[in-house]
Amino acid sequence: MDMQKNSRLDQVKWDDLRFFLEVARTRTATAAARRLGVDYTTVSRRVRALEQALGALLFEKSRATGFVLTVEGQHLLGHAETLESTLQAACEQVSGTRLGLSGHLRIGCTESFGSYFVTAQMSRFLERYPHISADILPVPHFVNLSRREADIAITLERPERGPYVCSKLADYRLRLYASPEYLAAHPPIETRDDLAGHPFITYVEDLAFSPKLLYLNDLLPGAMSQLRSTSVIAQYQAALQGRALAILPCFLAGPDPRLREVLPEQVDVIRQFWLSYSEDLRKLKRITLAAEYLRACADLNSPLLMGEAAEMRYLPAD
Repeated sequence: MDMQKNSRLDQVKWDDLRFFLEVARTRTATAAARRLGVDYTTVSRRVRALEQALGALLFEKSRATGFVLTVEGQHLLGHAETLESTLQAACEQVSGTRLGLSGHLRIGCTESFGSYFVTAQMSRFLERYPHISADILPVPHFVNLSRREADIAITLERPERGPYVCSKLADYRLRLYASPEYLAAHPPIETRDDLAGHPFITYVEDLAFSPKLLYLNDLLPGAMSQLRSTSVIAQYQAALQGRALAILPCFLAGPDPRLREVLPEQVDVIRQFWLSYSEDLRKLKRITLAAEYLRACADLNSPLLMGEAAEMRYLPAD
């Protein structure tokens, strides 16, 4: 019996485990193939080879839900992820002695913060560490860390559960904005009561990925909104057209001379950004270093994020 188990273990290859991990995270062989840069049949063949080596069925296949982990697959997943992070840490340490810090990381973040802040700051980070590469994913939805859609996630809400290293990254402020053309063409706005007859650009309520985005409902229940979008960048661009008012992050709209703050003392919203990554990535220096760097950048730019300054600042070069 023990000899049979050892024989099976001898057949298990790390490469097959890598394919297993991608299928477990994406739930489709097609998506896993795309992420791995191979074709569908290669993914299927590697997963079958691993199942044969272990003598266990790892996935149940369904047209509705894709590849779903079996109980055996769930048991293997934790061990495979530990092996993955250990191997990555070992490679990082070995290559680091020769090239300096190296490797790849992926950062998932909210749309406007990712586009206008994280990308700019991380470009300076990569100048410091030329052997690191990064993907920035500024998307209007949550990024799933458990499926490794990203190594680091910046979200509007703290993860409720999971093996994550998590900390508040920053507070940020939102205010009401309009173009000068809009303000000149519409009745004056002197109090919040004056907003009742004005149109707003806001989120599609049933598609908003977080209740934290539905601030217009709290400030002005029943506000008129003829144009809505799931994208805050689209809302920003629409406000520039001078057709409506929009509640926008100060770091996005504040520096733009084409927009004006409206009732800044009366319409004032504060939200938070949270930074998280999986506990098993704590041993990867490039992950912890990037997280520390983003925290330092957020601290340095607190005035911008809170609407008290119009220019972005950067950490001094080493």
